[in-house]
Amino acid sequence: MISPVTYPKLLLSLPIAFVCSAATQKVDSIPVPGAKAFPESITSTSDGTLFVGRIGDGGIVRITPRTAEGAVFIQPGASGSRSILGVFADEASSTLWACSNDLSALGGPATGRDTMSALKGFDLKTGVEKRSVVLPGSHAFCNDIAVDAKGALYITDSANPTVLKLSPGATAFEVFASSQQFLPPRGGGAGLDGIAFGSDGNLYVTTYVAGELFRIDVERGRAGGVTKLHGPPLVFPDALRPFGQRSFLLVEGAGTLDRVDIEGDEFKTVPLQGGFRVPTSVTRVGSTAWVSEGQLSAFFDRSHKSQSLALPFRIYAVPLSKGQTQ
Repeated sequence: MISPVTYPKLLLSLPIAFVCSAATQKVDSIPVPGAKAFPESITSTSDGTLFVGRIGDGGIVRITPRTAEGAVFIQPGASGSRSILGVFADEASSTLWACSNDLSALGGPATGRDTMSALKGFDLKTGVEKRSVVLPGSHAFCNDIAVDAKGALYITDSANPTVLKLSPGATAFEVFASSQQFLPPRGGGAGLDGIAFGSDGNLYVTTYVAGELFRIDVERGRAGGVTKLHGPPLVFPDALRPFGQRSFLLVEGAGTLDRVDIEGDEFKTVPLQGGFRVPTSVTRVGSTAWVSEGQLSAFFDRSHKSQSLALPFRIYAVPLSKGQTQ
């Protein structure tokens, strides 16, 4: 378990205010149940069903966009879980994967029994518990999730410079990739964050406080070299979702949804929507990008616990034009 003192140092760098650096337009939204939801991650299935992980209340909410109805699908404390961060709907295995971390010292749910960071697996249709695998080490922080074509899981550990792998049938994680470039800042703050496979078969990751984007070459299922990609500054990049050839969707904690285009060892960003209050994640359903708005500074920063929240918490639908999807 990470000590209560360490948690604020890990994620205290979340911005207190948001900056609108992209065109802001009115977009449709759906409320997320829970007065202390603080949505941290969002994922979706091919039929458009959305799943939202909650840091504050715990548990996972399932939302049907066609009816705009949301309800708690995975109860707080299920499988011993605590605060839910990254979520990933793995339709191939019919599993809803979720990162669980004990943030009770900051006001997170106290209903779960876990004290260690863990990856949880629930049945995608029924919500029944399937797996629970603890991350290695006493100082770990499960943040986000990716899955390869063979069903292996890859996890970013925000407290360590490692990407972890859980092979099909394995009962414990192994270190897939490690680099000094992934180290969290010495002064405190989150390190590794977003993770996704690109159309080239390589793995891409972001670092939150440092605002950097990396490519991990994948050669015959093994990690090769780690390359820092060069491009415009990223301000608290969070989530990373495949978006066509050589592109990703990404949110910046400063307030924007971006498209990130990769070209060799360089990248460029195209702002798609601004004005969010600490956006935390994104998922694509057809021609719509759904963005979760976390307002997390009010959760992680004790000095801002009393700041005014925009309630209820919401996820936002951002239409993607033909030009944005190319």
